[in-house]
Amino acid sequence: MLVLTQVLIFNTLNFLDSINPMVYVIFLYWYPIKGNRAVFLLTAFLLGLIVDVFSDTLALHAFATLTSAFIRPLIMRFCFGVNYEFQNFSFKNTTKVQRLTFLGLLVLAHHLVFFFLEILSLSHILLILKKFLTTSLVTFFLCAMFSSLFSPKTE
Repeated sequence: MLVLTQVLIFNTLNFLDSINPMVYVIFLYWYPIKGNRAVFLLTAFLLGLIVDVFSDTLALHAFATLTSAFIRPLIMRFCFGVNYEFQNFSFKNTTKVQRLTFLGLLVLAHHLVFFFLEILSLSHILLILKKFLTTSLVTFFLCAMFSSLFSPKTE
């Protein structure tokens, strides 16, 4: 569903000629914490690759998604502390601020890699930062909305 939503809806949107939300990144947020890491990395790569095929972006999505999936444990350790390594850890035991920080850092990591590779020139650093910041804000807002709509109620 994320791929269809991304490809059919969000790839056709183009706000202000530079903002194209990448809501499929929420997969990295929703994937089970105790899931098999190898399966997670492979699934993240395939998700990015499928989006690349429909977007004609030469594996930029695949690389950015795989990189974000790879550093996900570091981001989780930063947001939730070492508590996430215990067997009984769940998002129900975390605060909304921790979950939003986790989502925001995943989006920022993905978009930084994506836009740096897309432009691939430090002489255009202002363009990279502009696209990175604007698209990250819109993507974060949409992913937070999807997360609140489709996640089970914890309160």
